[in-house]
Amino acid sequence: MRISHKRNIQRKLHKQKPLFSHPVFAVKKMPEVELVIDTPVIADTAISKPVTASKSAVRLTAKQQQVFDIVVSHADGLNPKGIGLQAGQDEVKAASWATGALKKLTEQGRVERIQLAGNKVLYKAL
Repeated sequence: MRISHKRNIQRKLHKQKPLFSHPVFAVKKMPEVELVIDTPVIADTAISKPVTASKSAVRLTAKQQQVFDIVVSHADGLNPKGIGLQAGQDEVKAASWATGALKKLTEQGRVERIQLAGNKVLYKAL
């Protein structure tokens, strides 16, 4: 039996619908997201123009804030599994739950990633 014939038979058996049945429903409007960056203004006495601070304040999500609070409370450092367990996650998925937030926090410069021997990692607050 030819493969194309077999594919056509399977399609008929499953009664596959086309991906977009109606062109109006094909395009969904995404909600607009507004980026809020707070830049404090510092007045300089030598220059009459106001100078903006170089570091912008970026807001954290609830999960990132929870992970950051846990890391700050442990000054000696903590591994991702320990952070997830402190947050109340199951032992099986604790490390994977925390790694996404820890990655964003390290990119923002709030948390320091310390590589130990092998694949062991500790995170400390800066």
